[in-house]
Formats: sequence, structure tokens, C-alpha cells
Amino acid sequence: MVRLGLVLGIAVSRMTVLRVVMALPEPAWAVPRVLGVDEFATRKGRRYGTILIDCETHQPLDLLPDREAETLAAWLREHPGVEIVCRDRAAFFAEGARAGAPQARHCADRWHVWHNHGEAVERLVSHHRALLRDLVEPEPSPEPEPDPRLVPTSVGQEPFEPYPPGKFLDRLRDTHAAVRAQVEQGLSLREVARRLGLGRNTVRKYARASSPEAMLHGQWQDRTSKLDRYRPYLEQRIAEGCTNLSILHRELQERGARCAYSTLRDYVHPLHPGRRHAASRPPMARPPSPREATRWIMSHPDHLRRRPRAAQDAAGPLARAHSRHHPRPDVRHRHDQP
Repeated sequence: MVRLGLVLGIAVSRMTVLRVVMALPEPAWAVPRVLGVDEFATRKGRRYGTILIDCETHQPLDLLPDREAETLAAWLREHPGVEIVCRDRAAFFAEGARAGAPQARHCADRWHVWHNHGEAVERLVSHHRALLRDLVEPEPSPEPEPDPRLVPTSVGQEPFEPYPPGKFLDRLRDTHAAVRAQVEQGLSLREVARRLGLGRNTVRKYARASSPEAMLHGQWQDRTSKLDRYRPYLEQRIAEGCTNLSILHRELQERGARCAYSTLRDYVHPLHPGRRHAASRPPMARPPSPREATRWIMSHPDHLRRRPRAAQDAAGPLARAHSRHHPRPDVRHRHDQP
């Protein structure tokens, strides 16, 4: 309002505006038939109050100094006639409403119903996130001709390693072997975690993996990159013997590429001779995140701007996987009871 006053040529301070607004008489209101109850924070995490709203007229009625059950019950006793209490699932609001208006029916407001439903769907999708990878699996293609640089040249030479070697892969294999050895001896996951100094969930992940390589799914998959359009040029320059990343980075920038030095380094690494051939598989797009899949499932098909077909493909497998592990109960819950 102060900025509006400046536009209108009225010089007034914000404290004056607040004082005038606070001096206005409160509008008259009657006891609502449908009362909305929710909390608000005067200091988040420390101090909360309660706001009461007429859900039919959307008019704020009162502010309570706290969110205690007895405070809400006292207000309801002073204002009888409430038929429906619209609230969230907080226990103190439920107890206060039952004590102050025992005849009123309880229901959840639309925002909390949708919010709780969204959290439940996201937990379901996260639990079955492995099914999301199937949505972006590339179509099977003919096997490419073997690269002579990757074929063993002598008897007894180890085949080409499908994953980048290094301390990470060595540590992964050592830990997997240690965990599997102790699990096969009959030790519990808790005991194995105590002996190896690992978390129990980490030990469970190692114990379930049949091999160390099975734990690397998704670590170094070929995926789309902003440098894919410059790949032929990079392969040509590397074939010519230019392996200086600073020169390649400068040349790409001259051709309009906008990428960091580290991005180019990671992209060029598998293109060098003697390393994993990057063209062995078609690029794989990033699988959708659980939150993105949740938005697909919960959005109306007409409101989906991107990949609406993937939303339909994801909903079926997720529903079938959930029904196998969590059968639907026969008891129907009533949402309109206190």
C-alpha cells in the first residue's frame, strides 16, 4: 500500500498504514456451519497459532494464540452451532473439536487430501523406482562389429573391463566379497554391519547383489548429452591424435558449444583408443524421477505438457507391482467420522 501511495502521489509511511488498518472495525460474522481449522507459525518450528475460517464464505473469523486442544474446545463451546469441522489430521485439532463440538462431523480440506494423496503416490513410485528404467530402455539393435582395439591380443589376457577401473571399483568388489562371505556363514545383517563398520542398509544392499557389477547399474550408462552433436568432430580430432582437452574445449567453444571443461573431460574419456567404446549401445535418456512420475500420474492428461504417453506406461506397472505387495483391504474407511 505504501508503494501504491507513491504512485498516487501520497507520502505515507508503512507504520501509518498499519496503524490505520489495525484501527478498522472488525467485520461482523455469524457462527459458521462449516468451520475451517488450521495452524500458522509466528516463529516456524517454535511458536504456532490457530486460524479459524468460514469455509463457505472464506472469511477469517478468529486467531487463537496457540494450537492446543483445550483452546479450540473453549472457542467452540462459546460459539455453538458448528456442524462440520474441516481440519487436517493433527491430533490436537481432532481432540479439541470432539470436546468442543461433539455433534459436528469432521472432514479433511481439499488441500490436505490432495497433499496426503500425493505423498502416498510418491512413496509408491519410489518403492518401485526400478520400473521407471523400463520406460527409457532403447530398442534392441544389431550388435556392432567388435572393435579390434578392445579384443584381447594374447592368450590369458583379461577381457576388456565394462566399467572404468579404479579404487572405487576395487573397494566395491572387496566390500561385496566380505559381506557375502559373512552372510553365507549365517551371520545376521546387524552383526555383519557391526564387524565391517557399515550401515545395515548398506550391508543389505551388498548382500542382495549377486555380483559387484550388479550394483553398478546406472552408474556409467550412456545417456544423452549436450555434446552429442559435436561427437563426430571429437572422434575425428581424437583419431588425428589431438587429445589435449584444453585445445578441444577451445575449438568446441569456437563452434558454439557451451560446456564446462569437466563435462568435456567426462564425455571424451570413453572415446579414447583402448577404452570402452561409447558407440556399443545407443544413448539412454535419463529415467524419470519418482517426483516427475508422480506428477504424471496425478495430473489430468490434458494438463501434461511433456511425455503424456510415459505417464500411462508408468501407471500400469506401478499399480500391478503395488497390488502384488500390498493387497487392498476389504474394510472401507469412513473419512467423515471424527
